[in-house]
Amino acid sequence: MSLKTVLDKEYIKRNRDGELCEKTRPDPLIVAREYMDEYISLICALFAYGKASLIVKFLRSLDFQLLEQDEKEITKALQNHYYRFQNRSDITAFFVTLSHLKKEKISLNEIFIDGYKKQQNVTDGISILIKTIKQKSNLKTQGYDFLIGNENISPNGSPLKRWMMYLRWMVRSDELDMGLWDGISKANLILPLDTHTFNVSKKIGLLDKGSYNLGSAIKITNKLREFDADDPIKYDFAIYRLGQEKLA
Repeated sequence: MSLKTVLDKEYIKRNRDGELCEKTRPDPLIVAREYMDEYISLICALFAYGKASLIVKFLRSLDFQLLEQDEKEITKALQNHYYRFQNRSDITAFFVTLSHLKKEKISLNEIFIDGYKKQQNVTDGISILIKTIKQKSNLKTQGYDFLIGNENISPNGSPLKRWMMYLRWMVRSDELDMGLWDGISKANLILPLDTHTFNVSKKIGLLDKGSYNLGSAIKITNKLREFDADDPIKYDFAIYRLGQEKLA
């Protein structure tokens, strides 16, 4: 059986609501799908590192209506919140920044497209989003930089897993992904590569060699385009589950 046949079958098998379960298969997408909002989804995506159950637990502790409140209310509500590398100041700054953008009726989709449209390159869109958020918040801490990322994107640098996952949620539309954004082609998306999918990809032949970086994520995505040129990262969840369930 060819690798394409295996992945196609896994995609069909996984593309259903039951694939996400807060008790047995926790995923930040569960929380994001409850709100169907680009701002809340970004919060869910950028805090999506670490153990899945703890990610969801943290997201459940957040009051997303704070995005409609002023800085004083946000600061008060988040004074006891922290998550791994982010302290209360980092989390507060993130919420305050997004609340300002939201109140100014600024669409994250439109900001992204300003960078993306020139060369149909998603990393250009991510870069301008990161730059916008950082300039708006003007906070420079290790925890905040880790959360938001670096706008100077390089193939030899981070694979930007959380940002690529956010784009998958926003651009694709099926039983899992929300498809909230317009003007971006699914064909241009890049696989949200974490260490788990990196190792699985090498094991099943999607990547011969390479380091854990953006360049490898692009190489794997290019291989997946041979299977589906219009929607290569529809296989993301299938690859993840193949490794998680030790099927590969």
